[in-house]
Amino acid sequence: MGEDMRKAGGTGHGAGMRSAAERQLDQAVNEIEGFLLWEAEKDRARTRAEAFCAGLPWLSDTQRREVELRYCQDQRDTSRAYLERIATRSAALRTEYEGVYRALRRRLITAFLAGTVAVAALVAMAAVGISAR
Repeated sequence: MGEDMRKAGGTGHGAGMRSAAERQLDQAVNEIEGFLLWEAEKDRARTRAEAFCAGLPWLSDTQRREVELRYCQDQRDTSRAYLERIATRSAALRTEYEGVYRALRRRLITAFLAGTVAVAALVAMAAVGISAR
């Protein structure tokens, strides 16, 4: 599970322009965040299982442990599937947004270059007009 979460992680801060050390640090932080998130999910599942079993006072200790175990496993499976869907969607959105960012950056550079060429042409025409007098 942790590996799936780490694969989908990322900072979204223009990774192409970052140093290798910064990317490694980001990856390490993502791994730690993924680990802590998963541990919190497991703890939440245990807490919910205990609360569920508390409402079933007729269970023997063995039955209680079995129900808690099955409840925890079901909750972890559900959480895993949910988090994997989020990770997949997050990766798709990141790809989409990176494409939009590249397109906007190209348009901005094109507009800047066109403006520069227009200003240069105006300056050249003004210089020609001044020198023709």
